[in-house]
Amino acid sequence: MNTYQSLSSSGHGATWQAVNPAEQSHQSTVELRWENEGWTAQGTLGLDNAQFVLRLSAGWAVQQCLLFRDLEEPDLWLGTDSHGRWGEVNGAHRTELDGCTDLDFANTPFTNCIPIRRLPLLVGHSATISVAVIDTETLGIAKQTQRYTKVAPDTWRYFSIASNCEVEAVVDQFGFILDEPNKFQRVT
Repeated sequence: MNTYQSLSSSGHGATWQAVNPAEQSHQSTVELRWENEGWTAQGTLGLDNAQFVLRLSAGWAVQQCLLFRDLEEPDLWLGTDSHGRWGEVNGAHRTELDGCTDLDFANTPFTNCIPIRRLPLLVGHSATISVAVIDTETLGIAKQTQRYTKVAPDTWRYFSIASNCEVEAVVDQFGFILDEPNKFQRVT
């Protein structure tokens, strides 16, 4: 079971530096604050010049996602009823996302921290979840299956079945990723 320390109601933050030599160097940040019986996570997505706001329940279930970019195209707003049914701000039901419990932005490790903190796994156990993967450049959203395995008290492995990509990451006492090998390193 997860035994991560509770976050202070005054907030919590983290910054990651991209370390992939094939890409330009950039940072991803997140600041969390407790309000209205849940968490609001606000952050940046590095090279994409995008900002996000995620609304999370007290138990770390995603409730809303807002994505803002410095582009002429519209921004993205998604909300869920907490039963895997997603819709847009105009009320349009996104049936292709039905069953997704989480969101994933490829250009930040933070979205992997959400299921890590929420999933009640013992060491050696796994959970398979449906995730709405958001491309911040195109605003395309694809439903993918991801598997999270708790390898050790401070180590998780997550695997995207669609992209056949596996990452093993070490987390801190709060369940926040410290290092994604060849991708991100925590700086604060």
